[in-house]
Amino acid sequence: MSFEGKYNVKSPAVKRLMREAQELHEATEEYCAYPLEDNLFEWHFTVRGPPSTDFEGGVYHGRILLPPEYPMKPPNIILLTPNGRFEINKKICLSISGHHPETWQPSWSIRTALLALIAFMPTPGNGTIGSLDYSVEERQKLAQKSLNWQCENCGKVVNLLSKNTAKKPITEEEQSMLDTIALKADDTSAPEMSFTANTENGSGNELRRRTEATSSETQEAQLPVHLNAQVETMSSSNDLFWSILIAFLASAIILLVLRRLLLV
Repeated sequence: MSFEGKYNVKSPAVKRLMREAQELHEATEEYCAYPLEDNLFEWHFTVRGPPSTDFEGGVYHGRILLPPEYPMKPPNIILLTPNGRFEINKKICLSISGHHPETWQPSWSIRTALLALIAFMPTPGNGTIGSLDYSVEERQKLAQKSLNWQCENCGKVVNLLSKNTAKKPITEEEQSMLDTIALKADDTSAPEMSFTANTENGSGNELRRRTEATSSETQEAQLPVHLNAQVETMSSSNDLFWSILIAFLASAIILLVLRRLLLV
């Protein structure tokens, strides 16, 4: 396929993609990738499920969307075949994908992305964007079903891989890259911390509510005591007043009686 009449061949992205298309024009037993006939910046790929994993025997198809700034910016990777590891029709989160441009290196390529995808299919999803954690049985069933899966553009994807061309050896540079690439967790610990913080805040709020309730109850319980004390105080004052009044009247009566006796 030729894109020379459609794209500016002096563009760094076009030059790079045309070179990669030439390098990847021959399918292997492990993967294949090629641009669409009318769009150099959208590629379709097919990868074989890694052996000795839940995906062994499966064949998985997807899209690679490349930015105009490629290779300075990373591609986006989308799986189309149900697989139980990545959500279909959704940009998946890899440190080599568009979700994490900060970890992308211009020396990486579409082949690099495919090798990384194959390497990380057996890894836990850990809640990353576009990830799934299906059971072994579910993934094995999907692997068998994938052999009959067809792409609207590419046809039956199992026929796209070569049975005669062995996979190309991984270079030292690629192996070093695979050792450093990791699935991004998208700060999954943050929600946990947030949950913990919310729980602590909730506990604190609950504690405050309980303390306030206890304080209120204590105040309510103490209120009758204070009232009783006040009543008792008032009662004591009244008793004292009446005692003094009675004593005064008794003294006055006695004085009057004594006065009359003396006058007589």
